[in-house]
Amino acid sequence: MAKKIDATNILLENIINAIQDVKGKEIISLDLRKIDSAICKYFVICTGTSNTHVNSIESNIKKTISRDLGEKPFHIEGNNVGEWVLMDYSDIIVHVFQEKTRAFYNIEDFWGDAKFKNYKEEE
Repeated sequence: MAKKIDATNILLENIINAIQDVKGKEIISLDLRKIDSAICKYFVICTGTSNTHVNSIESNIKKTISRDLGEKPFHIEGNNVGEWVLMDYSDIIVHVFQEKTRAFYNIEDFWGDAKFKNYKEEE
């Protein structure tokens, strides 16, 4: 039986590709659909190497998703600082961290019941 592709999975795939296009690091997705207290279906978490890199990841996601899917984030936080940018696409929340900030908050551990998927970094 073929796997059903829905709008959320298409959005997820496009977000991952947009992060990989600008060399985002340590990309993971957390499937939160089976967690009752979850506020969305997926978290996407990645690392940027500097404020500039974090902001360029955020910018590329926004540009790519708008161009290819006609979607805009409902809300963006943190893009004026570049330590941790949060992008809310309703079903998917994207977290773009600098390495130290990601290690400090370690949000992956808060969602230990979620199904994790690591994405290979493209060379």
